[in-house]
Amino acid sequence: MTLAQDINPVNSELMDTLVEASKMDWLQTGEKSFMKILYTGSESGSWAVLLRWLKGYTAAPHKHLSGSHTFILSGKLQVRDGVLNTGDYVYEPNGMLHGETTALEETEYLFISNGPVLFFNDDNFTSYLSWEELRRMQNS
Repeated sequence: MTLAQDINPVNSELMDTLVEASKMDWLQTGEKSFMKILYTGSESGSWAVLLRWLKGYTAAPHKHLSGSHTFILSGKLQVRDGVLNTGDYVYEPNGMLHGETTALEETEYLFISNGPVLFFNDDNFTSYLSWEELRRMQNS
C-alpha cells in the first residue's frame, strides 16, 4: 500500500527509548533519598524518575511549575493532608503548591513531570529541578 502522504519522521533522531531500570544503579541524592533517571525530554521539558526514599526522608515544600504524575510502587508517602499507599496514583496540576512530603516507610515511586519543580523554605527558593538538572546529573 502506498500512502498519499509521507509520514516519515522529519527529525532523524526520533527513536524509542528503552531504559532497563532494573539494571541501573541508584543515584544517591541525599542521606535517605535515591533516584534512577528514566527520561529527560529536551524537546518537551518533561522528565521521568524512579525515586526511593527511606523511612523518615522529607522533601522540602515545593511548587509544581507543570503537571505531574505519581504512582506509588511500594511504601507510603505523607502528602499534604493525606497518605499515598502502594498502588495509589495522583495527578498534581500546574501550580500545585504544598508543604513537605515525608516517607512514612521505605517507599519507591514513579514520578513523571511535564516540567520543573521549584523548592523553597520560609525565606528563599532553595532549588529547582527540571530535565536540565537531571541531564547534568546523568553526565557527571
